Amino acid sequence: MTPTAPRLPADVIARFQTPAVRHLAWLCQTSQLINSPLSFRPEHWLPDDLLKTLEHWDEHPETGPDVLCETPHYRLGLYTEQLYDCLLRDLLGWTVVARNLPIRAHGKTLGELDFVVRNPHTGNNEHHEIAVKFYLGYRHRNAAGIRWYGPNARDRLDLKSERMLHLQSQRCRLPETLDTLAAAGIEAPSVSRVFMPGYLFYPVDAALPAPATADASHLRGHWLSLTDAGNRQDTTNWVVLRKPHWLGPWSQVQAPEVNAVQSVFREIATSDTPRLMATLAFDRAAGLWREVDRCFVVPDSWPGC
Repeated sequence: MTPTAPRLPADVIARFQTPAVRHLAWLCQTSQLINSPLSFRPEHWLPDDLLKTLEHWDEHPETGPDVLCETPHYRLGLYTEQLYDCLLRDLLGWTVVARNLPIRAHGKTLGELDFVVRNPHTGNNEHHEIAVKFYLGYRHRNAAGIRWYGPNARDRLDLKSERMLHLQSQRCRLPETLDTLAAAGIEAPSVSRVFMPGYLFYPVDAALPAPATADASHLRGHWLSLTDAGNRQDTTNWVVLRKPHWLGPWSQVQAPEVNAVQSVFREIATSDTPRLMATLAFDRAAGLWREVDRCFVVPDSWPGC
């Protein structure tokens, strides 16, 4: 283990041309939205030659893990699981004993364990629950106060944190889980961990306090309504970020298309779905347009609750 983990600056990560390498590099050391004694910190275990390995994979992705060349899964959570598997196996050198292990009893599925992994430094199995999340802070005018909603407002930071810490991470204690592990010949985990990286987006026109549950260094963006976005005069250098490029910093060689943002605004109006945008600035030294900010543009009716 490296006592002081090597850090990859955002501009270095953004220069990786293989998307999965860029996303993996971001996943290695990004801040998390759950700051808890249960939080797993990959950066504490990263190898000293991390940058060298990532640079080699970026130039020759066919020599690395399969996920580097595969078409990313359309579901961002499943794609993140593939990257996390790669992080554990191929960068940290841990053994993935089981993944998405279903727990059943009397014909009913009680849930699943995201990962059971072998920590080579302790010799023990660990249970890891993971998620990547993006939440927008919203101040209600009633007693609800401040809540952090996902782009799909049925998802909330407080509810997901509670579920991760008090349900998902504790699932390996269930007798049914212990029976399942024993039947598979898997040693019961000695510890459970949670891993939830992501971004928090603050309203552009209001100051909100950060949620106490997140890392103080959490990644930040802002959000604004479609009407407010349409009235802005500074959207020339905006580009839409499509999944899986919500992960990590974005960069591109070509300049942003001047009128492209207007078609995205029309998408939001017709689909009633938030879209994630990035503001780009030209980095002359790198010869790239690099992300310097990101924001969600949401329908005027959002969050609708």
